[in-house]
Amino acid sequence: MKWLRDNGLTIVLLFFTAACIAGMMISGLTVENNVLIGHDQPPIGFLSYILSGAFLSALFENWESEFLQMGAYVTLTAILFQRGSAESRDPDQPERDGDELPESWRSRHAVLRWLYAHSLGLALFGLFFISFALHWAGSIKASNQEALLHGEAVQSAVSYLGDAQFWFESFQNWQSEFLSTAALVVLSIFLRYKNSPESKPVSAAHNETGA
Repeated sequence: MKWLRDNGLTIVLLFFTAACIAGMMISGLTVENNVLIGHDQPPIGFLSYILSGAFLSALFENWESEFLQMGAYVTLTAILFQRGSAESRDPDQPERDGDELPESWRSRHAVLRWLYAHSLGLALFGLFFISFALHWAGSIKASNQEALLHGEAVQSAVSYLGDAQFWFESFQNWQSEFLSTAALVVLSIFLRYKNSPESKPVSAAHNETGA
């Protein structure tokens, strides 16, 4: 079927996303109920778990790091170079054909032209900030639930922004995203994957830059 062929990459990636979220829900519920039972609390149901701070924090701290990675990647590859990488523009010929605005956009306001020309990076950073806010909301909810289990004082959302736990959750994901992107940039200099647009052609020289 032509539609499936033309959209197969997105369909498969979304399927894996949904499957992993389902696995996260099932395994996370088991972990959460083990914690509650250990504190002599009754176990919770599936719906209560997926609305809990523990689940929402875990879900969105990962989304946050992924969107930060992709937003930074799109932006930095427009500015910086890595000679020989499939993920970089050629530093000797940095301008690309087709990077000028379409004719229909050239008469529009300068702000609209700039927004359109940078819309991919802006959208990814927008998704990062949304995920960051949802991670923050889920994490403070989980932290306060944990505090109540131990008879400790709860925190406000604003004060929680200064909590080391919140930033530990973020930095532990951010570092891995930047490292994996750097690994892709460097490995694509020397290694190949036939037919992938993320790889140089198999016969390309190591110093050839761009896919």
